Amino acid sequence: MRLMIIGRLDGHISQAGKIALQRGAKVVHCEDTDQAIGALLNGKSADLAMVDVKQKLGEFIKRLKTERIHMPVIACGIGTDARSAVKAIQQGAKEYVPLPPDAELIAAVLEAVTEENNAMIANDPAMKSVITLADKIAPSDATILITGESGTGKEVMSRYIHNKSKRSGGPFIAINCAAIPENLLESELFGHEKGAFTGATSRRIGKFEEAHKGTILLDEVSEMHPLLQAKFLRAIQEKEITRVGSNDVVKVDVRILATSNRNLEDSVRKGEFREDLYFRLNVVNIPLPPLRDRPFDIKRLAQMFADKYAEANSIDRKTVSKEAEAKLLNCSWRGNIRELENTMHRAILMATEDDIEADAIFIQSDGLSASIAPTASPPAANAPDPSGVSNAQTPPATTGAEASVLQNQSSVESMIGRTIAAVERDMILNTLDHCLGNRTHAANILGISIRTLRNKLNQYKGEGVSVPAVGGG
Repeated sequence: MRLMIIGRLDGHISQAGKIALQRGAKVVHCEDTDQAIGALLNGKSADLAMVDVKQKLGEFIKRLKTERIHMPVIACGIGTDARSAVKAIQQGAKEYVPLPPDAELIAAVLEAVTEENNAMIANDPAMKSVITLADKIAPSDATILITGESGTGKEVMSRYIHNKSKRSGGPFIAINCAAIPENLLESELFGHEKGAFTGATSRRIGKFEEAHKGTILLDEVSEMHPLLQAKFLRAIQEKEITRVGSNDVVKVDVRILATSNRNLEDSVRKGEFREDLYFRLNVVNIPLPPLRDRPFDIKRLAQMFADKYAEANSIDRKTVSKEAEAKLLNCSWRGNIRELENTMHRAILMATEDDIEADAIFIQSDGLSASIAPTASPPAANAPDPSGVSNAQTPPATTGAEASVLQNQSSVESMIGRTIAAVERDMILNTLDHCLGNRTHAANILGISIRTLRNKLNQYKGEGVSVPAVGGG
């Protein structure tokens, strides 16, 4: 755990730092938010920031978003000033901690962040073999490619491997290749010098330098532009990088982990991904099974998420009922663990009984199936096939999602007379609104790449359609 403490707080801040050090955290102290941003841009990464509410808290959080620095912020203030606490939360702080600091409270905050970043539930036989493999190769410096569908927990597995490695005392730096525009990704990875391009107002250390002596995770590496793949390959082979706008070579010592929800071998065959880079990354492959193949983990994960969001929303803890559990086990979980988390967040808010009842469980993927299915009606059995090939065969068994569509004829009728483009637009915008503007989550639920979603939203904006603002996560 790396903690950045920002502000003076009449000496109490140093006491909080000492408590964190005693709990095993590495502490960096900055006098103000400007100094903190400068430190972060120059490679002083942190897992958590504790900031004096008298600092420019709102500006600091906005700057973190602008610079794409993902770090939770805890606000601190002398005493229990309710107005300051509420304002801090409204500005984006995750929690408010009163000072002088309570040792147990500081410890609980550090533990909560650590658990949130490293929760690993793997009791199902399908996952136990994966964990055995991860434990075996974690102590090495081998490059690892973690594959699996969206939402299966690839980043959680990456953190697990880092924590089990000999580099666990060093930084763990994750970068989502799909979430950053192509023209900015090179700067994110390798850094840039002041004036290297329009908007480069100061020198910035890239993720590779930030991860020196630690681990770097390239999340969704398949989304990396082919031209950038060559520079990335050189960084792996030579263990050196060059900042944008500079000719100086910088040596880096990092372990590479990469994830992909696509079949990279297919991408290689299509010419979308370099074959030499694929072999460099795929020294060891860890395939994560989808949630539907991990039935023994579903209940524990569901309860964990229910407890998490009950606490976050100040709601009494509720146990998942047997009826709700049965409903969860019967779901196909197209969005995997991420979809389950969203489902339990809704469930804890909707539940009206002492335990979470089945009616509080709304399966998002079923709703999507109901929206998508009516756009194309299959030909009736024994009807002439336009291709000239007979389709006289036994129709497939009706799934639960299809049955719900058949029972909801009004949803079909509402689409009659509309173009497919209009239905698609509404589905994308409604899903994005449901995800509170989170592009990554919306793309995963819709089953499209973040690049495709971004292009669609730019198209809608050009047509004058209102698009939900960018959300967190």
